[in-house]
Amino acid sequence: MEPDLSRLITEQINERTRELDQMSALEIVRVMNEEDRRVPLAVEEVLPQVAQAVEAMVDTLKQGGHIFYIGAGTSGRLGVLDASECPPTFSADPSWFQGIIAGGDTALRHAVEGAEDNPQQAATDLEERGFCSRDLLVGLATSGRTPYVIGAVEYAKQMGARTVAITCNPGSVLGKLADIPIEVNVGPEVLVGSTRLKSGTAQKMILNMLSTATMVRMGKVYQNLMVDLQPSNRKLEDRARRIIQQITGVTPEEAEAAWLRCDKEVKTAIISLLTDQTPECARQLLRQAEGQVRIALQLAKKSSL
Repeated sequence: MEPDLSRLITEQINERTRELDQMSALEIVRVMNEEDRRVPLAVEEVLPQVAQAVEAMVDTLKQGGHIFYIGAGTSGRLGVLDASECPPTFSADPSWFQGIIAGGDTALRHAVEGAEDNPQQAATDLEERGFCSRDLLVGLATSGRTPYVIGAVEYAKQMGARTVAITCNPGSVLGKLADIPIEVNVGPEVLVGSTRLKSGTAQKMILNMLSTATMVRMGKVYQNLMVDLQPSNRKLEDRARRIIQQITGVTPEEAEAAWLRCDKEVKTAIISLLTDQTPECARQLLRQAEGQVRIALQLAKKSSL
């Protein structure tokens, strides 16, 4: 029997916006802003589950696995967005985070009718990506009952992989199915059923936490600086040089010279400057420290005693 969608929190009437069509532009944006304030408070309630998912993601990557985000519509687009931003931000291997949306890349810009209702296609999409037991799947579905995402999680579990669910309807089918359910209750939407609003914001916040915290734990960050960024444009090149300067205290000219000498590898330049080592020695320290700048500096200090 088909589930009664009208019972979902995200499909309920929001009494605070019942007169939305009679409001002025300022009143509309003000009530939207008021509703958006509820999102971080709702996300706060599920932080233990988010942290649990982070630890599972770190373990997956360290064991040679990959993180797959999968969803339909807005949820799918947000997953693809987060996955696509990890390589330039953290110099992460593009295979580490992979985003899949129901209907394929066409669905990123255009609605693909019926794509979210096909659970078998989800299994096919994962199989084509080489999904295996070492990987981890993050299923994104605001309703918590999207057939495509449920099919993906069921397939992942059959493969013996770990699963995470991000939904905005506590007690959902998807949440019960996943190993780690992250079910955030943001309440009814300003526009009934328009889950690109508060629900989408909540999902984006959680995805930000998952990928950023995972990359921090994987040594892609030193202090709060992106020491593993890819300098793929002028803005990022400038940031790379400034990061080297901020951490080491050298002049802009010295930072530039070290950066170029180390083949534009920010972490290598930082270690080289702080330990007075050649680029190759700095790289060796980083390899021993599994990419962790802080640990590499500690190793260098111990070896000098």
